[in-house]
Amino acid sequence: MNGIMEVLTTKIPLGEGVAWLVDTLTTRFSAQFRFVSDMLEGGIQALTWCLSALHPLVFIALCTALAWFIRKSKGVALACALGFLLLLNLGLWESMVQTLALIIAATLLSLTLGIPMGILNAHSRTAYFVTRPLLDLMQTIPAFVYLIPALMFFGLGEVPGVFATVVFAMPPVIRLTCLGIQQVPTERLEAGRAFGANWWQMLLKIEIPSAMPSILMGVNQTIMMALSMVVIAALIGAEGLGASVMRALAVVDVGMGFESGLGIVVLAMLLDRIVRPEKTPDGSS
Repeated sequence: MNGIMEVLTTKIPLGEGVAWLVDTLTTRFSAQFRFVSDMLEGGIQALTWCLSALHPLVFIALCTALAWFIRKSKGVALACALGFLLLLNLGLWESMVQTLALIIAATLLSLTLGIPMGILNAHSRTAYFVTRPLLDLMQTIPAFVYLIPALMFFGLGEVPGVFATVVFAMPPVIRLTCLGIQQVPTERLEAGRAFGANWWQMLLKIEIPSAMPSILMGVNQTIMMALSMVVIAALIGAEGLGASVMRALAVVDVGMGFESGLGIVVLAMLLDRIVRPEKTPDGSS
């Protein structure tokens, strides 16, 4: 019995293995990580500059017009204008722009990787069963854990924040893209085959358009997940509203913390209202 307990309680070197893997990747591919870091940092800085170059009132007008164009709702457009005016009034404009640039970069990377992966999962049972536990792992591991390898790969700054955000925010769009394509009505697929559509035509003209409500819901959830990482990413040098919250926490400034937290909430609500699909995958509003 003692021998069995000794075997069962002998620790599996899981942590040591992961640490060895991260150290090996950092050592052998440091040049590649530096190249990726420089590319992403340049893109984020360019995006931040473009957003900052616009006068706040021009930015607000453009976002309000975009909200009206997408949603066709006066209420959403008015809420967009009032929300951004509130951020301007609270002195959070620069932090909001930095946060928005980080969210846009992380969301674009998540969608670029996630949508093709969702399509692959929908068409390949092998890919689905391989990636499913990985997606469960990505969504259930505490977000703080992602900061450790991100910090080792890319150092301090915006890039490790984007990396950690992408890992955390990508699963929803993969799952919902896969779900949407799997739920395409069989009649539409049979009609496409009857007219001689090839694989690409079936995908681009039947499957993706039919799955668009589900894909858009995945986009919405990815943006919300990215926003939830704003404060956590600030721990490794990401600027923006999350950094303002961390500074308020460091000096125990309740007012600053409340204003910065409110700024994150307002930005989340605005993005949710603008990007939310007209209908959910089950057809409800």
